[in-house]
Amino acid sequence: MCGRYATTKSNADLSKLFEAVDVAEPLRASWNVAPTDPVPLVRMSKEHEARVLDTARWGLVPHWAKDLKAGARMINARAETVTELRSFASSFAKRRCLIPADGWFEWVRDGKEKQAFYMTPADGEPLAFAGLWSAWGPESVLTCSVITTAALGGLRKVHDRMPLILPADRWADWLAGGGDAERLLSPLSERDLEAIEVRPVGAAVGNVRNNSPELIEPAANITLF
Repeated sequence: MCGRYATTKSNADLSKLFEAVDVAEPLRASWNVAPTDPVPLVRMSKEHEARVLDTARWGLVPHWAKDLKAGARMINARAETVTELRSFASSFAKRRCLIPADGWFEWVRDGKEKQAFYMTPADGEPLAFAGLWSAWGPESVLTCSVITTAALGGLRKVHDRMPLILPADRWADWLAGGGDAERLLSPLSERDLEAIEVRPVGAAVGNVRNNSPELIEPAANITLF
């Protein structure tokens, strides 16, 4: 967790939502984002002295890593250890970001079968995952990770972890750098999480080659336990 998610909003939509200067590559809607894919993020920019909408490779690569391959193993950073681990501590202190998403996927095993679920706001509004970024190599390739925390409420039926989701009133503090780590890493309340729909979906999302709106459509005759 989180190993797949959807992000389909345009540059214009995201720059408006996050009040950010658009310096990102033209974004392509993806209903099946996989590790090492390019993804949108929002970060602070010294050059622009403002928030910017940018593009990064999913899977954080520390500046000291030998190559970009390390990122495939670091798509997520655990909230419990993010301030301590060498791979993430510097980015947590200085390079935090928001990672826009429509929702994320998890799988529940039932015997030999696995059922995919899509978690998304019932009102259709986008989410902002708490994230970290880093720049790697002479070309300063931007890479990022999603911070995860222990699952709460009904989401525990699907997985024991969930993305750290930040409401709009926490964006500024998260992007500012510094601050009290415990407060910054606090999850949404269980009441707020009740607004997240847990939707059973078809098996097609399991194949990274599949990428279309049908992947997030509810699967027929399947319920959550």
